Amino acid sequence: MPGTNLTREEARTRAALLHVESYDIELDLGSAPEGGTFRSTTVVRFSATTPGAATFIDLVAPSVSEIVLNGESLDLANFADSRIALPAVRAENELRVVADCAYTNTGEGLHRFVDPVDGETYLYTQFEVPDARRVFAAFEQPDLKAAFRFTVTAPAGWVVVSNSPTPEPAGEGATRTWAFEPTPRMSTYVTALVAGPYVGVFDEYANGDQRVPLGVYCRPSLREFLDAEAIFDVTRQGFDYFQEKFDFAYPFAKYDQLFVPEFNAGAMENAGAVTLRDQYVFRSKVTDASYEMRAATILHELAHMWFGDLVTMEWWNDLWLNESFATFAEAVCQAEAPGSKWPHSWTTFANQMKTWAYRQDQLPSTHPIMAEINDLEDVQVNFDGITYAKGASVLKQLVAYVGQDAFFQGVQAYFKRHAWGNTTLPDLLGALEEASGRDLKTWSKAWLETAGINVLRPELRINTDGEIESFTVLQEAPALPAGARGEAVLRPHRIAIGLYELADGSLVRTDRIELDVDGPRTEVPELVGRHRPAVLLLNDDDLSYAKVRLDEDSMAVVTDHLGDFTDSLPRALCWASAWDMTRDGELATRDYLALALSGLQRESDIGVVQSVQRQVKLALEMYADPAWREEGLQRWAAAAEEQLRAAAPGSDHQLAWARTLAGAARTDAQLGLLAGLLDGSEVIEGLAVDTELRWSLLARLVATGRADDKAVDEELVRDNTSSGQEHAASCRAARPTAEAKAEAWASVVESDKLTNYVQEAVIGGFQQPDQRELIAAYREKYFAAVKGVWESRSHEISQQIIVGLYPAYQVEQATLDATDAWLASADPAPALRRQVVESRAGVERALRAQAADRAAGERH
Repeated sequence: MPGTNLTREEARTRAALLHVESYDIELDLGSAPEGGTFRSTTVVRFSATTPGAATFIDLVAPSVSEIVLNGESLDLANFADSRIALPAVRAENELRVVADCAYTNTGEGLHRFVDPVDGETYLYTQFEVPDARRVFAAFEQPDLKAAFRFTVTAPAGWVVVSNSPTPEPAGEGATRTWAFEPTPRMSTYVTALVAGPYVGVFDEYANGDQRVPLGVYCRPSLREFLDAEAIFDVTRQGFDYFQEKFDFAYPFAKYDQLFVPEFNAGAMENAGAVTLRDQYVFRSKVTDASYEMRAATILHELAHMWFGDLVTMEWWNDLWLNESFATFAEAVCQAEAPGSKWPHSWTTFANQMKTWAYRQDQLPSTHPIMAEINDLEDVQVNFDGITYAKGASVLKQLVAYVGQDAFFQGVQAYFKRHAWGNTTLPDLLGALEEASGRDLKTWSKAWLETAGINVLRPELRINTDGEIESFTVLQEAPALPAGARGEAVLRPHRIAIGLYELADGSLVRTDRIELDVDGPRTEVPELVGRHRPAVLLLNDDDLSYAKVRLDEDSMAVVTDHLGDFTDSLPRALCWASAWDMTRDGELATRDYLALALSGLQRESDIGVVQSVQRQVKLALEMYADPAWREEGLQRWAAAAEEQLRAAAPGSDHQLAWARTLAGAARTDAQLGLLAGLLDGSEVIEGLAVDTELRWSLLARLVATGRADDKAVDEELVRDNTSSGQEHAASCRAARPTAEAKAEAWASVVESDKLTNYVQEAVIGGFQQPDQRELIAAYREKYFAAVKGVWESRSHEISQQIIVGLYPAYQVEQATLDATDAWLASADPAPALRRQVVESRAGVERALRAQAADRAAGERH
């Protein structure tokens, strides 16, 4: 039985048979304040190439009351297993389906949320990958596009937003009806509906005669924090840049951005009605890195209006056409758009996105950028670091290869040729080949159709006069992880080599050589005869996607002067290389800590600072020799307090170090400082101990047994919001008692009542690295429960549990053995297997890194 799955072959067969013209969808949301179900009526008009053929339409709903195909009622038994069987279609068809669909609390389909501040109900849809069928009957695959007309009945006083401009509501009494105009042709997964007593701020984008209405929405309880003008500024920047580079006007009638509660992703590119997680409406002080991340998300979703919504992949194996392009577009726009506040976006990209890609590409589940997607379960676990970050890195490499002008000329032709249609990889490559004059088939084979990551290392000889006698770039293709499909390959790279010298205490680039690297050895004659600089940096400017290593002398200089590069990008590249070496066991955790303690004191880029802070914490908890771990953690906590007190009052660095200390405090004095900051008896000049920081301080105090339930209750009184309730749930799960752990486990695994966000918070509180012994017993419970969780919960909810509760902190062979035994006996579905195997790989890597750190300690 298919359940809620759909195979690629089924989709191909259905696409060959059908052409969908339109949907008329009527939704009665008058029941939203009470919850339960809502009435959904769908009329879909479609044609068929083979009259008399059988097919099906998708629907996930508690019940169906009417199925009428071409005027004839079908037996309600035709609705089974999330499908409605259509036994014999005509050349032209009209299907009417009336169903009772369910509100959800999982962030899928039509999510229902009640705000504890005002008691009001808020709804929004999330349909990617296959969840439009939870709201209306749909041919749920991206290549069956249609026009959609929504008619929505909802409580009076509500706001209702969809893909088309919002009409004036009609009616009297307790409800009103909004009748939207039909949309252009689009895929089911980018249709949208947001409804509730949201509040909006409005403006427009103007460019010559072009006028695009802009809206920004949130809940009333967040309105005081909504910096709409800053959001509009970034949005206009994106409109200007993308319309010029794409040479294609924004294709929809308006552009709304809606900040919605309990949203699973960062945002979703619904056509003309983008939904974003409302944590992007900042309730408390955040660093500039958070504003940069929000701007990147805004630009990412705006780029999708062209790449994803206007032109859509035919099937999910080309998901990267959407996500890689939007990820590249967000970074290049921030780097180049006039007036951008974050022209250093490639630094952030190198430090965060590529680090994510490198990690993903070394897992047993690694796959080509153009992945093999056999069914919906495959794609649901494929929104990963390869699809987003590696793909975007490869596009950056492609731009370096063909030139940016030719690249965008090809993109312009692609949009004009395929507007409102569906495409595959050859469609894009063909347009780029025409514009650049280059044959990209070999490039595609190497970069898009193979998995794995290359390593670039320098090999050089220096004579007695300090001159370079020879310089070679060595390229390695490490074997793919056990279990991964395919073989490792060497690839062609376009890279730069940066030459850096120390001048007045700063590392300054004195020259740059750009070249093609291909095969295992590439000689660089341009460097022969030159005086050896202080640092030779491969892949300077981060043009290619590869792990980079430094030669021994360059590494020594970087160790002492990493924070002294005058530009942020080479610093980020060196930080990334050091982190990757730590993960690979080539650099001991204790040595990475020493590098961080030295380099972070002089690191100015707050995004890099916060990334390294997170990485140090992870390295100490997972990769340090357990016998030395406590010493390392104490050194890190002491450094965090020192940097907090030394940071400029009110600065981003001060806030970043305060949060780091809140997660790292260990000694009585440090925990006393946290308690003092919380109750006001301790004051650090310039540090605003606001709502979010208070919860961070309290979470550590609770986890270490320094604060109790009463303290959590009192803090919740101060902040009885949805965010406050999530923080409180996390704190309660973090209490260092067996009873608290049992309660948390039961609420997540043995019950399905928690919302997606509260469940995530409970899992985060349960998994405390300082409480390894307390949660060790749950390893056996995990393997006993995980398959049942997969089979009984929705995708988002089950993935939270499967990944979040894996015994990752039990870094020992017994965890690997228990995992292997379960994999051998449980016969898990491929998507479930992938999640568990990826989690297992983290423990296996941690064991290797701990061994490397132990060996380093013995040498010292």
